[in-house]
Amino acid sequence: MDESVTAPRRSFISRLSFRIESLGVLILLAVIMAVLSPFFVSISNFLNILLATATIGVLAIGATYVIGSAGLDLSLGSVLGLSGVVGAWLVDRAELPWITGIIGCLAAGALCGFVNGLLVTRARIPAFIVTLGMLGIARGLALVISKGQAIYGLAPEIIFLGQGRPFGVPMPAFIFLGVALLMHFILAYTRFGKYTLVIGDNEGAARAMGINVERHKLMLYVISGLMGGTAGMLFMARVNAGDPTAGLGYELTAITAAIIGGTNLFGGRGSILGTFIGALIMGVLQNGLNLLAVQSYYQQMAIGAVLIFAVWLDQSTRRRRER
Repeated sequence: MDESVTAPRRSFISRLSFRIESLGVLILLAVIMAVLSPFFVSISNFLNILLATATIGVLAIGATYVIGSAGLDLSLGSVLGLSGVVGAWLVDRAELPWITGIIGCLAAGALCGFVNGLLVTRARIPAFIVTLGMLGIARGLALVISKGQAIYGLAPEIIFLGQGRPFGVPMPAFIFLGVALLMHFILAYTRFGKYTLVIGDNEGAARAMGINVERHKLMLYVISGLMGGTAGMLFMARVNAGDPTAGLGYELTAITAAIIGGTNLFGGRGSILGTFIGALIMGVLQNGLNLLAVQSYYQQMAIGAVLIFAVWLDQSTRRRRER
């Protein structure tokens, strides 16, 4: 059979297999938490998991796009915090209409992503250094704008986006699902999405195909920043405040969710569906640990261990299939 036909088929089977494995991990983890805690299996707790997962899930979608192109964005958590502060400042301190708060969150995130993309593509600075620097800049700027204090006093329309419960389901869950469906369609069924993974798999081949790699990468970092802004808006609306310390350590959780979902840390493979499952895994893990009264620093250790395990599993599975 023609290799050009069998290769995409093998790639699809590989991606599908990893999603099934991730789904299996999610089910197994849920069963374990249900056995360990009698409070885990309840509708209210499941809704709490969806609520907590929404913010991390949106960040993980941004991480999926960048990592799938062999990039990296370590600034996601800080961009979340800055975006929420900007949105709250516009509504509370500048006394502008509530819609400007939402636009401000998205614009602040996209601007951070644009700066990241420019420095990576034009200044040729490694993404690790650029986004690590933006992590500090965005966090510091959030503290400067807010003067180190959370900004309270948001409009009811904004609060509804974080605390509303249409049909009993948290509004952030609907927003997360909508964003996931849109970004899944773009990544899986559009030329932009295919080019993203081609660049991650072989940048030289992408250039030979005529893809403007620099412009494409710039757009990917803008998308990642926009996801950070969206997550910042959700967090701000949920707690009814622009908190400059929001999102601390969230970038690690988001990257872990993307990798658990099958995104290759070295680029060339990514799935929003897999990331959706990965975000749920992280949500169930954190929720279960909270129910078991596990202290926060142990939770950070657990997330780091899961990240290492996910990368090891991905690499070992790939080597086994290549034999």
